[in-house]
Amino acid sequence: MASISFKNVTKIYDGATSPVVPNLNLEIKDKEFVILVGPSGCGKSTTLRMIAGLESISEGELYIGDRLINKIPPKDRDIAMVFQNYALYPHMNVYKNIAFGLNLRKVDKDEIDRRVHDAAKILDLEHLLNRKPKELSGGQRQRVALGRAMVRQPSVFLLDEPLSNLDAKLRASMRTEIARLHQRLDTTFVYVTHDQTEAMTMGDRIVVMKDGVIQQYDTPQVLYDTPVNLFVAGFIGSPQMNFMDAAIEKENNQIYAVLGQDKLAVPKFKWDALAPYVGKHVTMGFRPEDFFIGDKVAAGNSMSAQMTFSELLGADYNLYMYVNDNRITVKIPATAEQPASGPLKLGADMDKAHFFDKESQKAICH
Repeated sequence: MASISFKNVTKIYDGATSPVVPNLNLEIKDKEFVILVGPSGCGKSTTLRMIAGLESISEGELYIGDRLINKIPPKDRDIAMVFQNYALYPHMNVYKNIAFGLNLRKVDKDEIDRRVHDAAKILDLEHLLNRKPKELSGGQRQRVALGRAMVRQPSVFLLDEPLSNLDAKLRASMRTEIARLHQRLDTTFVYVTHDQTEAMTMGDRIVVMKDGVIQQYDTPQVLYDTPVNLFVAGFIGSPQMNFMDAAIEKENNQIYAVLGQDKLAVPKFKWDALAPYVGKHVTMGFRPEDFFIGDKVAAGNSMSAQMTFSELLGADYNLYMYVNDNRITVKIPATAEQPASGPLKLGADMDKAHFFDKESQKAICH
């Protein structure tokens, strides 16, 4: 069993007055691919390094399976770690880099040879085994780093922003390779990134962190569709969710979200949640793809917008506009008619509107 369990784990660095990770409780299932995501300084790498044993635990208990590992040295934790900078030995060829950890453990030479060639075959490195790291591309070096971790046959893989040094095209292909590798090895992966696109496309579940605190822990689709607060809503999704200030009003037995002179009818299934906010202001959010333009805009249920400019991104346009003083992004298919710059009427799918409390920033309803 390679489940991972944090129980009231706190990390305080020497001389610090507040913890970088306060009272963390987290359960990662055996063979699960879990992504730790959040902005720089949110505690995600510190959390990973505590699993690896590279950072000590100030308080609490950390388990791998049913084994308490607080005091167990890194080499005895049955984990392998892949770093952002590859950490390859420049004077060794690919074969020796992959085999290095096994040689340290004095594994039988025939077994080392078998494991190295098995890993090289999976990672398409067989034709590169005699090359030095300086003769490899960034993607090839990252695959060597993965191979070095694979041959140890660990129960847990830890990956700390392994793709951040690669260009965009290579990152996309390496995301696929790592996801395939997880399926093939059928073991626990814990992966740190600040790139929410990586998180959405790779993980079984995602841990969204801010200031060392877990904001939400769930599947990518749940995070996208039902974020628990404004931070998660704004962090998950690219382009990010659009936010605007709205007054909640009730008129003729209908609840409206009011933006300046415009009234948007709120669907009945959201009424109970929004009833306490009648006469108050909330934050309303829409994903970029949940807007309408042109003939799809319903009469009397639209908002006044000011189109500024657009970007063509292959299959889609990103349209940049203002609604009142709120800058928003609207995504439409490239095949749709692109509106001209200037004023227009913008519709929104109110079934998919998200509402957040302005003070607590917690979700009211979706």
